[in-house]
Amino acid sequence: MSGLIDRIQERTGSPKERPRVLDVDDSDTDAVLDALSSDTGRELYRTLFDEPGTASEIARRCDTSVQNVHYHISNLEAAELVEPIETVYSEKGNEMTVYGPASDPLVLVGNRGLYAQVQQSITDIVAGIGLLAMASLLVQWGAERIAGRPGGSGALGPASPTSPQTDPTGSVPWLVFGVLEPGLLFFCGSLALLGVAALAARRLSH
Repeated sequence: MSGLIDRIQERTGSPKERPRVLDVDDSDTDAVLDALSSDTGRELYRTLFDEPGTASEIARRCDTSVQNVHYHISNLEAAELVEPIETVYSEKGNEMTVYGPASDPLVLVGNRGLYAQVQQSITDIVAGIGLLAMASLLVQWGAERIAGRPGGSGALGPASPTSPQTDPTGSVPWLVFGVLEPGLLFFCGSLALLGVAALAARRLSH
């Protein structure tokens, strides 16, 4: 029975975790701590970061009952830790909700005077990483257009379909894309530079 229910249509929804800063005295913090107070609640929450799922799928992953999953999912949803990301249908036409994480990272702040500063800092960090990721994709795309992937049709690829095939190992495209991956290299290098700049700024401020 569960096998039929779990065989569902292709999914397109994906979770969009949002950073969340909580004051330790806030009522929302009580709801979050209550929802995560049990081992099962934390396990359910954690598994949704690996892959969103329906109640029956989550129950199978966590080796618990569907009824127990519904109980904890209800608490996690009330605490705004998880949320429905799409609805799918089983082969029998049963409507099923797919759940995913709603909040990540979670930050508890004890000093009320720092609350706004911490919230703004996390927002800036997330936005900055998003922009950096987009820039890295552009770098990767540009490098592929300039150099061409090994065996592809770029500037350094074979001149024509009738050109002799050679082993790409050791070639410039192989080095660029098979070893370095310029987009990833740009992303990691930029993060390292930002980290060094932040450390230097912190030392100068003291």
